[in-house]
Parts: sequence; structure tokens; C-alpha cells
Amino acid sequence: MKSVSLIEAVAFDLPTRNPDGYGGSESGWGEIHACRAEFLYSRGSEAVDAARLQGRSIYKVRIRQCADARQVTTGCRMRDVRRGEEYQVREVDNISDRLFIYVVVERGVAV
Repeated sequence: MKSVSLIEAVAFDLPTRNPDGYGGSESGWGEIHACRAEFLYSRGSEAVDAARLQGRSIYKVRIRQCADARQVTTGCRMRDVRRGEEYQVREVDNISDRLFIYVVVERGVAV
């Protein structure tokens, strides 16, 4: 079995709506899962090349499979805890590997 280096720290957030105390509500983000991850650089496809020309970065991220990780959906955002960057979750693959979940994220778009 090949060794996997999960050296990055990431967190996944879902949008929330909380009362603001004045009869309205505030929207924000609530963390649902924090874990270690490995960033896999996406390369080769025409869509990835076009996104790079527009200043967007697309990555595939590998995280360990667990109950909390299976809550991650395309409505979430991913935060790189070390660098403070935010990514929009574009795709979640939690069925092709028993040990890991692969998440396709994009930086440089509205989160």
C-alpha cells in the first residue's frame, strides 16, 4: 500500500443563518469538519487550462473517509487553515475509494 502524505490542514463549512437580535438574520459559515488533507494538482484538461487563464486554480483534495467527511457537499466551502485561503467545493467523490474522499475545489470564484 502506498504511503499518503496528508500534511495540509483544511476545514469544511456550511452556510448558516443566525438571528441578529433585531428580528432579522445574519448569514455566515459554520464548520462541519476539520481534517488533514493532501492537495493534488489538477492538470491536463481544457477546462482546467481555461480556468488558469482566468486566474482560478482548481485542485483535487484527498481527505480520509469518515462520517463527518461524508457530510461535505457541493454547497460547502473549504478553508486552507494554514494559508487562510477559501475554495468553492465543485465536486465530491466519496464512493470510488473506501479509505479516502476526493474533493474538487476551485479558488478565485465567489464562495
